[in-house]
Amino acid sequence: MTDSLIPYEDYVHDALRSVVARVLTEAATTGLPGEHHFYVTFQTNAAGVDIAPDLRARYPETMTVVLQHQFEALTADERGFGVTLRFGGVPYRLSVPFTAITAFADPSVKFGLQLPVADAPEPEPEPEQKPEPKVETSKTDNVVTVDFSRKK
Repeated sequence: MTDSLIPYEDYVHDALRSVVARVLTEAATTGLPGEHHFYVTFQTNAAGVDIAPDLRARYPETMTVVLQHQFEALTADERGFGVTLRFGGVPYRLSVPFTAITAFADPSVKFGLQLPVADAPEPEPEPEQKPEPKVETSKTDNVVTVDFSRKK
């Protein structure tokens, strides 16, 4: 199998991130329509993530935030989103680039995306194990899982 000179994986990841960007931009502009709400998981140690040091200490690798009833000042632009959330009654401002997002879901319509962290090296598989392609299907969920593992 020859290696592609066209970065298809990168194009697909960019397209999936653009879905998240568009949804969050619309929510920041017009609010959440109907029963829609979002779960956004991101890597707290990724480049460009701006969260308070005590939150980073509590969530050193990943964090999932829920944008449903109690959030304030949602903003979004071409680079990422920002939101104010309360933890223990204390307001915190979070700024997250879209490249740090690893998962996005809207449970109200059973929609979800799994995303790799941009510019993150993929972990090496154990020498005695071969990575299996991940395929998830469901007749009722609109979840897109993309795994471009290659056999070497």
